[in-house]
Amino acid sequence: MPYLALSFDALASDVERWSDALLEQGALSIDAEDRNAGTAREIARYGDPDCIDPELWPVCRVTALFPGGVDVRLILTRTSELLDLHPPATHSVESIEESDWVRLTQAQFPPLCVGGKLWIVPSWAEPVDSRAVNLRLDPGLAFGTGSHPTTRLCLQWLAQHLRRGESVLDYGCGSGILAIAAAMLGAAEVSGVDNDPQAVATSRSNALRNAVAARFESPDTMPEAQVDVVVANILADPLKLLAPILAKRVRAGGRIVLSGILGPQAASVGETYRRWFTIDLWGRDEEWVALAGTRCRDHG
Repeated sequence: MPYLALSFDALASDVERWSDALLEQGALSIDAEDRNAGTAREIARYGDPDCIDPELWPVCRVTALFPGGVDVRLILTRTSELLDLHPPATHSVESIEESDWVRLTQAQFPPLCVGGKLWIVPSWAEPVDSRAVNLRLDPGLAFGTGSHPTTRLCLQWLAQHLRRGESVLDYGCGSGILAIAAAMLGAAEVSGVDNDPQAVATSRSNALRNAVAARFESPDTMPEAQVDVVVANILADPLKLLAPILAKRVRAGGRIVLSGILGPQAASVGETYRRWFTIDLWGRDEEWVALAGTRCRDHG
């Protein structure tokens, strides 16, 4: 029997109440994300400890998963009455076949070639080219499988421009894919940081699986050291906030690669980093872009 996914928009102040009530009404899981995720109106939240706004996003897209056979629309109406809230103006219900879940997930992530010599290969697939650099990685809880345009842009830059023996820092490592790829492409010292403990644990596991030496940790335990290359695939707003921190990590003459940037945001991100770098647009994939630059030798 298929599952049923109910999706609707709710104010951030009401999301927790909706979640608790829907779970009481039989929901198996609840997910909330920015209603504008993936667009120029997306609001980045980076967990800044100085941020006084506890809300993730002003309006959230809430998705509740239910067993098949239940009246999801009746549950939505009943829940809104229990909460004394107006029913969502619009909502959708999608059927998800249980028997197709694994097959559909695997079909979304076939082996992926990046930069001509690097392949991202999930565990259920065989390498297309056994002589290529084959990075084993499965979709998981942490962001970064190589399929998203922002990750592809960073991988392409590494495959084309990383020099053997360079040191690399992956800031916001997610699954560890960029750091691991750098190690497999010839980097001598590789590290990654992330403020999500799950991402750090996943990155360490993926590095072990690919038999590469890479250090992963939280930003507050990262050693004060400069590297040849910093790669940061995050979002435009946190990239601008992190500019002084990332600049300090790049040695004079070293290079930086920034992604997670929508096309219209490129100018403002680039302007922020020009205090320390000669930087410009490097690549574009769909609506996303990557910037790359070199650390100036005469700036602090």
